[in-house]
Amino acid sequence: MAHDDAHTVTMACGDCPIRHRAVCARCEADELEALEQIKYYRRFEAGQTLIWAGDQMDFVASVITGIATLTQTLEDGRTQMVGLLLPSDFVGRPGRGRAAYNVTATTDILMCCFRRRPFEEMMERTPHIAQRLLQMTLDELDAAREWMLILGRKTAREKIASLLSIIARRDASVKMRAAKGTMSFDLPLTREAMADYLGLTLETVSRQISALKRDGVIELEGKRHVIIPDIDQLLIEAGDDSDGGLY
Repeated sequence: MAHDDAHTVTMACGDCPIRHRAVCARCEADELEALEQIKYYRRFEAGQTLIWAGDQMDFVASVITGIATLTQTLEDGRTQMVGLLLPSDFVGRPGRGRAAYNVTATTDILMCCFRRRPFEEMMERTPHIAQRLLQMTLDELDAAREWMLILGRKTAREKIASLLSIIARRDASVKMRAAKGTMSFDLPLTREAMADYLGLTLETVSRQISALKRDGVIELEGKRHVIIPDIDQLLIEAGDDSDGGLY
């Protein structure tokens, strides 16, 4: 990713909205100062490709605001969305020099980037970063396993409800709010993208969203703003009887 393909921005760590969830969440003041020396902020517009699969990765990054998709393309040109990057998610893998997936912004996105080699060196001497990254990796593994259940066993209605609950709870976590009662957020995906991610048709996605709205499980304002009157009811619709969920 060239440094001149997006607008450069600056931000103080104290103003970072994901500080409590990011890879640097456990860092002490001196560790944050060291990270300051190797970081830079990058902003991308909706629809812009941040990273192409196979690209040389000279950085790793945390998503600060916005949403991106992870996609993989087969040799015959078929493309499959394989994941979402939500605020506080980590992009790139220390020790791996090339990107495994295409990363595309679905909304305007801001990332805090770290030069890869210096970041890898910091991991070796900064346990707080290595420990937090391990925790995030294990959380991602748990999410991937549960997503396999969603795609393989849940009904179309449950899939839609599951995705909405994931986004709602992540939005609440980033904003340090309790995931209970009435919740609201801006849906970062088009219905076409939701269909691709969930393995459904566009018509099925639209039909199930309309059904959830008709049944009072969700409310819609405009095309993207979603209101959930009762998150517990949405979790029931998702077939989720746990208190944790994917993220």
